[in-house]
Amino acid sequence: MQPFTTIIAIAAPLDEANIDTNQLCPTRFNKVPRGPKYAQVLFHDLRFNADGSEKDFILNREPYRSAGIIVADRNFGCGSSRESAVYALYEFGIRCVIAPSFGDIFANNSCKNGLLPVVLPDAAATAIRKQLCESPGATMTVDLAAKTVTDPAGQVHRFDIHPLRRKCLLEGLDDVARTQQYRRQFEAFEAAYRKERSWLYAGER
Repeated sequence: MQPFTTIIAIAAPLDEANIDTNQLCPTRFNKVPRGPKYAQVLFHDLRFNADGSEKDFILNREPYRSAGIIVADRNFGCGSSRESAVYALYEFGIRCVIAPSFGDIFANNSCKNGLLPVVLPDAAATAIRKQLCESPGATMTVDLAAKTVTDPAGQVHRFDIHPLRRKCLLEGLDDVARTQQYRRQFEAFEAAYRKERSWLYAGER
């Protein structure tokens, strides 16, 4: 997993509340193998017509085609638990979503896949979206080490994140990589167990 430290990126404002995982990744795309194709999956039914032509959706407009941050309304990522919703955001290029609240499973899936969910108070998120609407293409800075977001006006907003989630994102550790950190302990335990109970392994070659 790619570590998340600090990003400076164009931020796209999404004013709609309760954006669910089916909007982020429609059900029929759930079995698409993870990879670049997911960039087209993100908000597919809001971005594309049946013939593949583009609709007038914010992420289809310049400069938001290059957005790396989304500032959303409350309850972002609610709905079903599909991890593919996070894949779609990540492959499009989104590395951070800022909102007053998130679907719990979506937030958990995000942290396990290198995407940072930042919770800010509703008033702060609303004010930032207003700034972004007034200055299309404005950039923001998200510093995970410092746990800060700097908005287009230069105001710094602090946020909280679980220490373990922060550590894993900073170090680029998914669940497998985090488990591998304890490989020596596992191997030592296995060796001691075999020695103490050698009779269990008598049939092995």
